[in-house]
Amino acid sequence: MKAKTAMIPMGTINWLFVCGLAFCLGGVVVLSLMPLSSDCICPLSRGQKKTSSELYKVHDEVQATIPKSEHKLAVLVPFRDRFEELLQFVPHMTKFLKRQGIVHKIFLLNQVDRYRFNRASLINVGFRFTSEVYDYIAMHDVDLLPMNDALLYKYPSDAGPHHIAAPELHPKYHYETFVGGILLVRCEHFKEVNGMSNKYWGWGLEDDEFYVRIRDAGLRVTRPENIKTGVNDTFSHIHNRYHRKRDTQKCFNQKEVTRKRDRETGLNTLNYKILKVHEMAIDGINITVLNILLECDFKETPWCDCAGNAVAASAVST
Repeated sequence: MKAKTAMIPMGTINWLFVCGLAFCLGGVVVLSLMPLSSDCICPLSRGQKKTSSELYKVHDEVQATIPKSEHKLAVLVPFRDRFEELLQFVPHMTKFLKRQGIVHKIFLLNQVDRYRFNRASLINVGFRFTSEVYDYIAMHDVDLLPMNDALLYKYPSDAGPHHIAAPELHPKYHYETFVGGILLVRCEHFKEVNGMSNKYWGWGLEDDEFYVRIRDAGLRVTRPENIKTGVNDTFSHIHNRYHRKRDTQKCFNQKEVTRKRDRETGLNTLNYKILKVHEMAIDGINITVLNILLECDFKETPWCDCAGNAVAASAVST
């Protein structure tokens, strides 16, 4: 296996020789991502063996030398019944963002009502919850993991949102106006476009409508440049389409309405309750879980409940 390396200036560490983690070479500390071998002798001074805990302590000290961003990122993850993906997502994204020095927190937007999944409304709720502390958000699918460290989650430019999962990189969607998967948005820009439409119950199209909002506001979507990987190796798409089928059903006049630009709903019409806020740890990494109860206006969007499950449940409870 070929080692991956990262270079760190010698100014912060006098002498470091850690097998499998780092070694000194010509005045520079070279971090190696090769796995540790059980018989490896890793002295900080000649002839001295170090325990695994000491090695990881050294690794943490080196990580601490990476410059931290002056901005704060809220990673907003719309969620329902995707626990297996979540167990992969949290440790992967935490390591990925730490390598870039991104100050961040993961917020799981857990929809607990009986209506169809509404990704856009959940993101609106997450934005309201986080925007006073964080100055930009990542609208992030739980089943899409970035694999290339050249995909930078830095604060977007004045031009507009930064689309990490660009059409030429995403494993599935390749049309020019696609802005789904992973999109970084400044809080000021999200407010400017009035957030996302609340009319998209079920799977799909909410990102296409959001692209039009971005365009109409005079903003421009930027995308990663000079990425050497492609559609097969830039991301890991961990969605199991056989185990979890997407809700693509269209009922009532949903198809007609959701093909048009929504100028009526957004942050200013959001109707919801946060039933509980949980602090949860996965592999020692703390995330915040919002249990969100969305409200549906049946006169405006009757397709929030094509099967009548929510109506039936409400009738039973009353």
